[in-house]
Amino acid sequence: MSAKNNRLFFIDTMRAWAILMMLQGHFIDGLLDPVFRDSSNTVYNVWLYFRGITAPVFFTVSGFIFTYLLIRVPENGMDNPRVAKGIRRGLQLLAIGYLLRLNLGGLLKGEIYNAFYLVDVLHCIGLSILGLIGVYVLTSKRKKYVFPLVLVSITLVLFLFERVYKDWSFAFLPSSIANYFTKANGSVFTIIPWFGYATLGGFISVLFTRFKNYKYLYPAAISIALAVGYLLIYQSSNAFAELYKWTGWELFTLILSNNYLFIRLGNVFVVFAIFMILRQFMTNKTVLKIGVSTLSIYVIHFIILYGSFTGLGLYRFFNHSLSPEIVIPGAIAFMVACTFLALKYNRYEADIKSQIAWSVSYVRIQFVYLREASIPVLSELYIRFKLLLRRILRTVRS
Repeated sequence: MSAKNNRLFFIDTMRAWAILMMLQGHFIDGLLDPVFRDSSNTVYNVWLYFRGITAPVFFTVSGFIFTYLLIRVPENGMDNPRVAKGIRRGLQLLAIGYLLRLNLGGLLKGEIYNAFYLVDVLHCIGLSILGLIGVYVLTSKRKKYVFPLVLVSITLVLFLFERVYKDWSFAFLPSSIANYFTKANGSVFTIIPWFGYATLGGFISVLFTRFKNYKYLYPAAISIALAVGYLLIYQSSNAFAELYKWTGWELFTLILSNNYLFIRLGNVFVVFAIFMILRQFMTNKTVLKIGVSTLSIYVIHFIILYGSFTGLGLYRFFNHSLSPEIVIPGAIAFMVACTFLALKYNRYEADIKSQIAWSVSYVRIQFVYLREASIPVLSELYIRFKLLLRRILRTVRS
């Protein structure tokens, strides 16, 4: 299987699945009445479990795709054209993340609300891309094994010490910066530990690139992913318990108190294995288009659900107030609507951008014409004002 197919037939499909899971997850979580959030209900527990898989899969796949594109070109280090593109992409995601949290009503009042400074998925993915670039550039002149080794080491450090830094307030930092590291102020995601999933995705992409011509790539990858997934989901807690017995380090008991990062990482490996097993059936063009349209889908869903810019989103009117009979078909309709609008936008994206560029250019030209035309008028007004002022001063002196 070629490198191109590696991405098209299971990575982009995984990303499409993850974004659709995110859409229904945000819709149901935001609008379902708390009365129906019953932990004893099997259906609700299954939905909650799969919702928890979405973000780890999305971050891991994002790290995989970016790193794969980064290392597939022959140039190395800063000579790699993907470095500059990646920096622009990372900054673009950060900018869009902040724009989506702007409130026009507040701007008209001359205020920027605190919600603007909160960190969400786009901020973390944008910063993760910049982080991956940093690791790549710093290790580009080292031996080939250094880059993947550093990536997997970052994942292990962030996951192992999460229970230590989770309670840090980062009060020594401005709140706008601290929001990247702590949820204390209301951030939905933080760069730590979520960067660990992106670096793990980068590590997996390096392995895929190195062994892309291996005859048994997929059988080996599927077997390894299933084995690692099983060990992380069902045996990682036992392993940490044993490590505590051997070492007496309190760190391992802290991990045992909530071993969600490694368990979710196991889920990610299982999802990778499933999509690799089914890769031959993942050639639907619409699904692949959804996979490469995740940014458009995310932006549209944020505007409709949370009311970016205006505050008039579904969340404002139906916040935690709907029954399952309404919220489930509503979530399906929401997924269809966001996906449809995103695909339509992408289809005409070039035309839309050209129209926007033309409008901006037209306004700029008109502004220049207005300025040039107004100079004689303003000069005449200035001269007349000076004459009037002199007359008034003469009258006063008289």
